[in-house]
Amino acid sequence: MNDKIKINDKIKLDIVSDVVCPWCIVGYKHLQAAINELGLQDRVEIEWQPFELNPDMPAQGENLRAHVLRKYGAKREESDKARIDISALGAEYGFEFNYFEEMKIVNTHDAHLLLDFAYQQGLQHQFKQRLFAAFFSEYKDISDRTVLLAEARSVGLDPAATTLALDDSKRLSDLLKQQRHWQQQGISGVPTVIFNRSSAMTGAHPQSAYKKVLKELAGL
Repeated sequence: MNDKIKINDKIKLDIVSDVVCPWCIVGYKHLQAAINELGLQDRVEIEWQPFELNPDMPAQGENLRAHVLRKYGAKREESDKARIDISALGAEYGFEFNYFEEMKIVNTHDAHLLLDFAYQQGLQHQFKQRLFAAFFSEYKDISDRTVLLAEARSVGLDPAATTLALDDSKRLSDLLKQQRHWQQQGISGVPTVIFNRSSAMTGAHPQSAYKKVLKELAGL
């Protein structure tokens, strides 16, 4: 180990992502595996940053197949293949994707509001993982406030305070500022992992790629 690196030095990771982005959870699982392989669990500090892939998504959501056709031009065969490929990548790292025919892409505005609240309570990471699982594995509509509040409670967030957070005008203003900040930094795709606020990797990179960067930062 480089003697210029102190044992208690932290590596700050800002992960810009959306909870309805499958590549965001795949990329995180690769990153997590790299952290674990290097034994850096106690030296890495993760903060999830907001990014809404579809900020104008209506309350009723949109059928996922129709959405990927409209937004990306992906026909059914391409959509089916993508689901199979993503599911296989998730399974390799212990995450279950349960795609179904009537699955919808939903608005994530309220989810990001509560992730900001959860960060202040020291429970953001747990809540983020819970939302990924709720949406991709458990057929849950995470744009539904009842669902969001139940998931928040399941990780230990106070129900009354969480409810108030959803209608907090200052929190809403701060969230919009955060999103603009990352956009102004040139981030237009997710996931984007920012290392110590100095370098970044966009996309779901393999475990080996994250390992290489982390080793350098940790002086290993």
